[in-house]
Amino acid sequence: MRPKNSFQAYLTLHFIIFIWGFTAVLGALISLKAIDLVWFRLSLALPFLLVWIYYKKYSLRISYKDLGYFILGGLIITLHWISFFKAIKLSNVSVTLITLSTGAFFTSFIEPFFFKRKIVFLEVFLGVLIVGSLYLTFRVSHLHLSGVLWALLAAFLSALFSVINGVFVRKHNGYVLSFYQLSFGVIAISLYYLFREGFPPGFFILSKMDWVYLLLLSVICTGYAFATSIELMKKISPYTVMLSVNLEPVYGILLALLVFGEKEKMNANFYLGSGLILIIIAINSWYKIKHQS
Repeated sequence: MRPKNSFQAYLTLHFIIFIWGFTAVLGALISLKAIDLVWFRLSLALPFLLVWIYYKKYSLRISYKDLGYFILGGLIITLHWISFFKAIKLSNVSVTLITLSTGAFFTSFIEPFFFKRKIVFLEVFLGVLIVGSLYLTFRVSHLHLSGVLWALLAAFLSALFSVINGVFVRKHNGYVLSFYQLSFGVIAISLYYLFREGFPPGFFILSKMDWVYLLLLSVICTGYAFATSIELMKKISPYTVMLSVNLEPVYGILLALLVFGEKEKMNANFYLGSGLILIIIAINSWYKIKHQS
């Protein structure tokens, strides 16, 4: 039986989502390719997590059985982030973030399978509404089709990862879980480079601002926010986390407009779709709090 949700958990979740609003903006600002960016993001986040785990005296001991699932989770979240940043590079922040809203639709089908419960009609209905709102986005972003497709893949992988971790966070601390998963992500990308004749020339030579942006992305948006979001799944269902994360586009789009200006401006239909997503999130939050599911 899943622990009851708490008001404090919801507040923490939405604070984290606000932090994640910076993720796409930072990804657009960093000059690296998507896969290189993810390698640095994970590598720089690991020392922060290790120091925190040591400070809190969490145990890093896990079973060999769980190790296999941790590897799987690490590969999924790594592929998600590569797809996510690839979408940003091919389109823009606004199109990528709003397309990620399909994650709730994917989760409404994936979560019941892992948690062995019936599919909830309301969850599917709200997910369908979110997908429907994307129609407005596709109408204004047909030139960004490649970015949209990469973002759809990122949304599916995010939903799958969220549900899998919703199962294992019951037994493991979120920070320990994150440490192992991010470690396997770094190992996977490193092996990819090694099998392709090593890291690219000049891989570790970055501009000063790239280092600044990467540290912000790694320590705040990954080390803290990512790990804490996993820990919150002990109190909030993966579906609700996934649906609430749809606020990330709102924060991210507003930040992108401030940072990039004209490049991120879309027409009225795009922002109408974003408004519909906000309403859907509010309905879900009200329903979940009322029924304490």
